Amino acid sequence: MKASPSLLPVLRSRMQGELLALVLLHPEREYTITELAAEVGVTPTAVLREVDRLTGGGILTDRKVGRSRLVKARTDTPLYRPLSELMSVSFGPMPLLAEALSKLAGVQRAYIYGSWAARYSGQPGPPPADVDVLVVGDPDPDELFDLAEDASRRLRREVNAHRVSGEAWEARTDDPFLTSVRERPLVQLNLDPEA
Repeated sequence: MKASPSLLPVLRSRMQGELLALVLLHPEREYTITELAAEVGVTPTAVLREVDRLTGGGILTDRKVGRSRLVKARTDTPLYRPLSELMSVSFGPMPLLAEALSKLAGVQRAYIYGSWAARYSGQPGPPPADVDVLVVGDPDPDELFDLAEDASRRLRREVNAHRVSGEAWEARTDDPFLTSVRERPLVQLNLDPEA
């Protein structure tokens, strides 16, 4: 059996955390099993088993449309609000930052690094106090700052965005900051909403 995720040890798996965060933090959206599997990076069978548990527990709701099963958050229960808040502060940085950064012009790639990435990668330690984001590209600095401020409010923890050019990120360098970031866990954000 896999160890529980360091970000929220009460969950069974990191996949469960990612799935819950994705669906609960986008309650207006319905997902197919295939979409959820692609977003979370596991097989549709694994997602189906988890969705069956979560719909059975009243956390998610589903409906059939043709051959597709559409899944969304159940917002009409007392569990929705506290569970969505818990998912926001634990697994929320990935879906919320990916969505926001995918809309910001000039962003080529983005990564979460630091203590949040370390906990996500399974390294034990205290819950992360902040979220560090490395943005590769040339987005407007003021827009990036505003995005980080908005994400801080939504995630209820400080979001620190650091911008680096694509050339600097790709180059071999002795820059202590880039060396440190590259040597520790990195979690790449999926900025392609169609992927």
